[in-house]
Amino acid sequence: MTGRRRSLLVALAGALAALLPALALSGFTVDDALITARYAHHLARGLGYRFNAAGSATDGVTPLGWAFALAPFAAGGPLAALAAAKAIGVAAWTLAAGALALAVDRASGRPARFAALALVPASAPLAAWSAAGMETGVVAALGALAVALPALGWALAGAACAGAAAALRPELLPFALVVALAAQAAPRAAGVGGAGGAGGAGAAPPARPAWAGALAALALAGLPFVAVAAARLAIFGRAAPLAALAKAPDAALGARYALACFLLTGPVALIAPVAWRALPAWPRGLLAAVAVHFLAVAAAGGDWMPLSRLVVPALPAVVLAAAHVASAAGARATALRIALALAGQLFVTIRVGPTAARVGGDRLRVIEELRGALAGAEVVAALDVGWLGAATGATLVDLAGVTDPAIAALPGGHTTKRIPGALLDARGVDALVLLLAEGHALASPWTASRFARGVEQHLARLPGAGEAFAPAAVSGVPHLRYVVLRRRAGGEAEGAAPR
Repeated sequence: MTGRRRSLLVALAGALAALLPALALSGFTVDDALITARYAHHLARGLGYRFNAAGSATDGVTPLGWAFALAPFAAGGPLAALAAAKAIGVAAWTLAAGALALAVDRASGRPARFAALALVPASAPLAAWSAAGMETGVVAALGALAVALPALGWALAGAACAGAAAALRPELLPFALVVALAAQAAPRAAGVGGAGGAGGAGAAPPARPAWAGALAALALAGLPFVAVAAARLAIFGRAAPLAALAKAPDAALGARYALACFLLTGPVALIAPVAWRALPAWPRGLLAAVAVHFLAVAAAGGDWMPLSRLVVPALPAVVLAAAHVASAAGARATALRIALALAGQLFVTIRVGPTAARVGGDRLRVIEELRGALAGAEVVAALDVGWLGAATGATLVDLAGVTDPAIAALPGGHTTKRIPGALLDARGVDALVLLLAEGHALASPWTASRFARGVEQHLARLPGAGEAFAPAAVSGVPHLRYVVLRRRAGGEAEGAAPR
C-alpha cells in the first residue's frame, strides 16, 4: 500500500470515528446556542449586533465574531442559524479528526498508538458538542489542528489554530500558549524527519534561531486573544466577556468540575509516570497543555452546561498524548489505562447520551407549544431566553444577565440574581416565563409552586406577584415544564387557561 493511500485511509477512519457519534447525538443543543442565533438573525436583518431588535448592542456572545459567521444563514430566523451552526460544527470536527488520526499515526511505529483513537468515538462530549450549535465544534476542531498540524510538520500553522481557539474561548489561552511553544519540538519528536516547518519535499528551508520560532509561535497563539479583548474594551467598555460578570467564578465548583471531567472524558489514559520519562519534548508539551487547561477550567469556576463543555477543545490533545504514552509504555499498562478511560467515557454516553439526543426535539416542542401563549406580549422576562428568542419577537429581559449588563451586575450567580420587583415594572414586563422544578406541577396559587432555579423562586415570592401575573399556559414536556405568566389587565389574566 502506498504511503499516500495509507494516509488517506487513516484520515478517513479518524473522520468517521468523529462523524458517526456526532450524527447519533445531533439532536443535542443548549439554550445558549439560540442566544447566539438571535444575534445572528438580527445581523441578517440589518439591525446590528444586538439581542433585542429594539435594544442596544450588548456583549452577549462569548466567542466574539461567531454570530457574524452565522449571519449569512440566519435570514430565516434563529432556528435557521442554529441549524447552520450545527452543520458547521460537525463538519469542522469531522475534518479535524481526520488530521488528528494522521498525527496519531505519526506518533511512533508501534501499533499500540492506535488504541488512543478509541477515545474519539467513545466521547459523548466531543460528539454532542460538535453538533450542539455552539462554537464548541469549531473550537474543538481548532484544538485538534493545533496539536495535529505540528505533528505533520506545520508547527506555526498549529500555533495559529491554537490562537484562533483562544480568541473564541478565553479560558483556552494557557493551553494555546503551551501547545504553541511545545510544538517547536514537534517535527523531530514526532518523526516527520526533514519535513520541517514547510511540510514539503525537497531542500529543507533555512534554519531559523530557536528563539525566533518560539516568539513567532507565542505571537500567533496569544495575539488573537489580545485583539479580541481590546475590541471588547473599545466597544463594550470591558475586556472580559459579559458572561464573566454574569457568571462569577466559584473556585470550589470549578475544582469539582475539572476533577469530574478528568475522570470521565479520557485523560485517565495519560496517567503513566514511568512512561512520561521516556517521552520526548513534544509529547511532554501535550501533557503539560492538557494539565494547564484543566487548571484553567477549574480557575474559571467550571460550567453549568452538561457534557464537560469547557474541556472539549483539549480532548484531541488528550488523544494524541495518549498515543505517545502508549508508544512508550508496556502493552498491558496501556490496555489498562485505555480501558479505564473508555469506562469513564462509556458511563457518560450510556447515562447522558439518550437524554442529550432528545434535547433539541424537546426544545422545539416547547417553542411550538408556547408560541401562542406568548402572542401579543411586548416584553418577556425569563432565565432561559434562547428558546424564547425563537418563539417570539418580543423584547426579552434576560434574568441571568448573559445578554444584559445591568442584570449581570446584580448580586448572585446567573441563576440566582436578586431581581428587584421594581425592575419588572421599569422594563414594562408583561409576561414571565418560569421553569417548574422537575417532578412538580403548577400549584394554586401559582406563587406557591416550586420552581427550578433561585431567581425564578425569588420572583414568585415577590410581594404582589400573584396579583400582577396569572398563568396562561404550561408546556407539556415533562422535564421542561415552563409556565407562561401574563400580566393581569382589568383583574383577568390574558391568554388561555393553563392546562
